[in-house]
Amino acid sequence: MQLSVKANITLTDSFAMLPTAAVSGFYFSHPQAQYFATGKVDKEQVADYAKRKGWTVEEAERWLAPVLSY
Repeated sequence: MQLSVKANITLTDSFAMLPTAAVSGFYFSHPQAQYFATGKVDKEQVADYAKRKGWTVEEAERWLAPVLSY
């Protein structure tokens, strides 16, 4: 017998899964792990990154929006 289920899971433009309850995973940590944050990215860095990725600056800005300094 074959079971067919439609979960109605979709992806947003930034590839996040909806509904969020559909997301699961394993998370591992270590007591000696160190985490760091990156600094904000300026226009020159975005332009260089877009060029290297073969993207437009607007496309790179869309993906990097949370870390833009402008």
